[in-house]
Amino acid sequence: MDAHKHMRQTIVRLLSNMASAKEIQQYLKRFSKLDAKRFAVVKVGGAVLRDDLEALTSSLAFLQQVGLTPIVVHGAGPQLDTELAAAGIAKKTVKGLRVTSAETLAIVRRVTQSENLRLVEALQQVGARATSVLSGVFEADFLGRRTYGLVGKVTRVNLAPIEASLNAGSVPVIASLGETAGGQILNVNADFAANELVQALQPYKIIFLTGTGGLLDGEGRVIDSINLGTDYEALMAQPWLHSGMRVKIEQIKALLDRLPLTSSVSITRPAELAKELFTHRGSGTLVRRGERVRRCTRWSQIDTRRLRALIESSFGRTLLPDYFERTRLYRAYVSANYRAALILTLEDGVPYLDKFAVAEDAQGEGLGRAAWQVMRAENPILFWRSRHGNPVNNEFYFAEAEGCLKQPRWTAFWYGLDGWDRIAACVEHCRTRPATLME
Repeated sequence: MDAHKHMRQTIVRLLSNMASAKEIQQYLKRFSKLDAKRFAVVKVGGAVLRDDLEALTSSLAFLQQVGLTPIVVHGAGPQLDTELAAAGIAKKTVKGLRVTSAETLAIVRRVTQSENLRLVEALQQVGARATSVLSGVFEADFLGRRTYGLVGKVTRVNLAPIEASLNAGSVPVIASLGETAGGQILNVNADFAANELVQALQPYKIIFLTGTGGLLDGEGRVIDSINLGTDYEALMAQPWLHSGMRVKIEQIKALLDRLPLTSSVSITRPAELAKELFTHRGSGTLVRRGERVRRCTRWSQIDTRRLRALIESSFGRTLLPDYFERTRLYRAYVSANYRAALILTLEDGVPYLDKFAVAEDAQGEGLGRAAWQVMRAENPILFWRSRHGNPVNNEFYFAEAEGCLKQPRWTAFWYGLDGWDRIAACVEHCRTRPATLME
């Protein structure tokens, strides 16, 4: 099969897993505005290179085909364990880092280079352009020669080899080997190397490709999104959060704290990479520094001009001029930068969700869900309505509601309501409530 035919089939296969073409175009437009080196750093673990090379190359080639060039940095831990064992060298670690003797370093170099070239050749075989970057990126110094041996800590990141690859439209595939100013090669932990690369590049996306496909909750299910601004403290208090995952979340938080608010971390499987990047639903775990969500009970606590702009841009329609005067606020939940908001009124003693708005550039990043969760924790009873043909909201609403009823123009939703009379009254209110967005 020729490379171009393979590429077409790859794209068709990946797109078949996607949501609407509108969603895909929205993300493509967002990503294509970025400077090439600010799109994404992709960290690939050695186990993924060993077990999932075909899906990895298909996904990376797809990104290049749609005009996006990721920067790839990889490890080779499992392969190295195998080769060292075959050479009769016992594995020794201190604080999770591999102690590296001169004998070990020779094998580290050989295995790392072999895995790097294997990925580059696999990308080239499916028609992608890729460049092997084995040295020159990570300037390093000894982490602690007596304790760790020939292990390095990155002191400077040189972007020139990466930029040369990107300028040629080629995916840079970077090995996590460091070197001192004097030319001594040092073993650098791939996660640490990726973190330093991210600090230097300040990319829009940081992607960790793993076999698990995301961070897992106490029941082994993938957590779809984490908004650190609202979720971090509660998450760290969970009894099921084991030490490895706790460290991972702490590392991600430390990473995002030093990046722009727009940056995010995605953890997913190689085969699901395109779905994670190009759909609102995603496929793995999306982690953002996020925004705090505050609760207000009076319009005077809110910048109504910014709130109006959010609602109108979110719905693509004009809010009635006297909306804030005519609407008696019960509670509003508004993110710090007015990119997500929920407005609740009280109707015969029952909270009613009058508006739920999420800015277009925040859709798919979990901010709307985070604001919803803050609201839901404080409102055990709620009813609301949504227009037919509102695919983004309706899919989410059907998942969140305990009941719903389709009406001619609206679908009424509720949770926490008991008794048919009470439900009937709320449904009737949905049917007769005047619209506040102009046609």
